[in-house]
Amino acid sequence: MVDGRPRGPSRSPADRVRDRLRAVAGEPWASAMPSGYQRMGRVLLLRLPASYRPYFPVIGRAWQEVLGVATVLTQVGPHVGELREPRIELLAGTETETEVIEHGVRWRFDAARIMFAAGNRTERRRAGMLPRPGESVVDLFAGIGYFAIPVAVRGSAARVVAVEKNPTAYRYLLENVARNRVADRVTGVLGDNRTVPLELGGADRVFLGYLPDAVPWVPRALELLRPSGGWVHVHLVVDANGACESGCERVNQSARAAGATVREPLLAREVKPYGPGRTHVVVDARLTPPV
Repeated sequence: MVDGRPRGPSRSPADRVRDRLRAVAGEPWASAMPSGYQRMGRVLLLRLPASYRPYFPVIGRAWQEVLGVATVLTQVGPHVGELREPRIELLAGTETETEVIEHGVRWRFDAARIMFAAGNRTERRRAGMLPRPGESVVDLFAGIGYFAIPVAVRGSAARVVAVEKNPTAYRYLLENVARNRVADRVTGVLGDNRTVPLELGGADRVFLGYLPDAVPWVPRALELLRPSGGWVHVHLVVDANGACESGCERVNQSARAAGATVREPLLAREVKPYGPGRTHVVVDARLTPPV
C-alpha cells in the first residue's frame, strides 16, 4: 500500500535504467534501449548497439546502481578467432573477475576475457549426469571446465582429461578443478587438442563442445574411444528449421566417412538460439571406431 492505495506493478530493472537514460538522451533513445542482460555473479554483461556508445557511462552506472553489481560490461563484437575470445568494453566498475555457482559447481573466471554462456546452463547440467560409474572421459574443448567439472562433481566418471588451448582459460580450469575438489579425477592438458599427446583407445566418452562447428573433430574423437566404442557429444550450429535432423545428419556423415560404425540412432537436442534463424544443437552419437 502507498498512502492507502494499492501498490502498482513493480517496474523492471531495464525500465529504471531507461529513466536515467531518458533524462540525458531523451525518450527515443530510452525506449529503444535493449533490456536484456546476463548476470554473472557481481558482473553484468549487456549487448548494446554501437550507436549507444556516447551513453555507455550513463547506462553502465545506472545498471550498476539498479542491480547492485560491481562491474558492467558490454559485448561490442563477435567472438574472435579459434579461441573464441570475447570482445568486451567496460562501462562501469573495474573488477571483471567473478564467480558463478551453478548446479553445485563453482566457476571462477574473468568475464572480460572468458566466454560464459548462460544459455548452456541446462546442457552443462545434463552433461554432468551422462557418464556411467567408472567411465573415462575426454573433453577436447574444456574451457574453464564447462563439461569436465560437472562430469566429475555430479557424475560418476573415474577419470576426466580436460584439454584447453587458451592459456587464460586453462589457468581458470585448474583453479576451478581445485575449487570444486575434483583434482583427483580431472587432469588438465594445455595445448591444441589436434596435436597434444593423448591416450588413444581409452575413452568411454568424448565431449566436443566447440562452436560454431565441432563436426571436424569427430575423427579425432574416434581415435580416443575404446575399440569397443563409446559416446561422442558433438556441438554445432545449424539452421533453426529442422535443427535436430540437420545436426544428426552432419554427424552421421562425418562418422561414417571416418569409418566408424553408428551403433544406434543419433540423438539431438536444441541447446539455445544462435542468432537469427540459427540454433545451437548437441548430437549424442554412440560410435565404434574403425578397426
